[in-house]
Amino acid sequence: MDTASHTSKSAKAVVRYEHLPSFTSALLKNVFFPHLTNKRLLMPLFIAILLTYNSTRAVTLSVLSDAFFQVAAFVYASLALYYVATLRVSAEAIGNYMKAHPVHEVGLSALLGALPGCGGAIIVVTQYTRGVTSFGAVVAVLTSTMGDAAFLLLAQAPLDALTVMAVSVTVGAMTGLVVNKFHNYQAPEADGALQQSQNCDKPKTVSHKAISLSKVFWMIASLPSLAIALGLAFQLPVHSYLAISESTLTLIGAALCISSLGLWSLCGSGSGYASITKEDLIPPPPKWQEKAALDTQFVLAWVVLAFLMFELSVVWFGLDIAGLLQSMGPGLVGLAITIGFLPGCGPQILVTSLYLNGAVPFSAKLGNAISNDGDALFPAIALSPKAALIATVYSAIPAFLVGYGYWYLFE
Repeated sequence: MDTASHTSKSAKAVVRYEHLPSFTSALLKNVFFPHLTNKRLLMPLFIAILLTYNSTRAVTLSVLSDAFFQVAAFVYASLALYYVATLRVSAEAIGNYMKAHPVHEVGLSALLGALPGCGGAIIVVTQYTRGVTSFGAVVAVLTSTMGDAAFLLLAQAPLDALTVMAVSVTVGAMTGLVVNKFHNYQAPEADGALQQSQNCDKPKTVSHKAISLSKVFWMIASLPSLAIALGLAFQLPVHSYLAISESTLTLIGAALCISSLGLWSLCGSGSGYASITKEDLIPPPPKWQEKAALDTQFVLAWVVLAFLMFELSVVWFGLDIAGLLQSMGPGLVGLAITIGFLPGCGPQILVTSLYLNGAVPFSAKLGNAISNDGDALFPAIALSPKAALIATVYSAIPAFLVGYGYWYLFE
């Protein structure tokens, strides 16, 4: 593309935004427009536009503050504890144990899948492509995993999270054993493909400075935010203790949330679907502080999206999302299960947020947890597309059985 053509297209794009307020127009032209290849920047851009207008400013500030104090503060605390506890867990040691104890591999794979995040599932998938584990182990881990949505559910509804995990492990192990008995599909070893898949996020597309800033931001903000979040959770007048107004506390929470979302948008390439719906970098961050910060920001971004979808549907269209979804009846369970087929943890975090807001029943959440494969589906597709497709189909069967079984028996 020549310079004149590029300049002409840029001018036309800027003209489209002339009807917006001057602040938003300047933001578009000077900050976002030169970097629109990073789709993550659309999130803070959208929020900036919402804050510009009087009709959406109050609800947006409330959503941002609630998402930060009610969700992100607890998620970071649980992530930090989890990553510190698993700091010395070696993926190679797990692979060697599974190879030496093939009888235990399906059950162990189901347990690895139930661990919050996608690390356990990715271990099993990569070991399978190297011929270490069976296909039943892959089906078991993909069936039991809930991905990063597990952190959100653990932080907000721990008893529900433990129930979902227990059911997922049981169903995953049973499904894996059945698959091994009747269709233990063996994919060709794909170490070359593994190496190629690990280069999907090139270092030059990731801002290492933004990652460092994210770590510092959360190291400073985590404890004060958690203290405020606990006070709000116990319905204490936190703003009175801090000698500020309630609106000022909302502004503080919104500002912290916007800062975190801005860092999230700069910590990934944002160049495709995978970069938006997952957070794991290749190679993964070497320090738990960085990984906890990045994963918290990722969960926060999708939670904010879900909260805004809820509130703006009322402000703009007068819709009741919860009522609309619940009117679907048993079809809602099928919708949640279908969303689970989408690779990545982002859509699954959205479903979990809807569940926590009372928009979807427990049966739908349960079906989604079983059907979703989290971030592990990305390396599975890259390493062995046929195995990934078959495993997804097999995991769909127990998802429909359990989801609809719970619906008809208990709801």
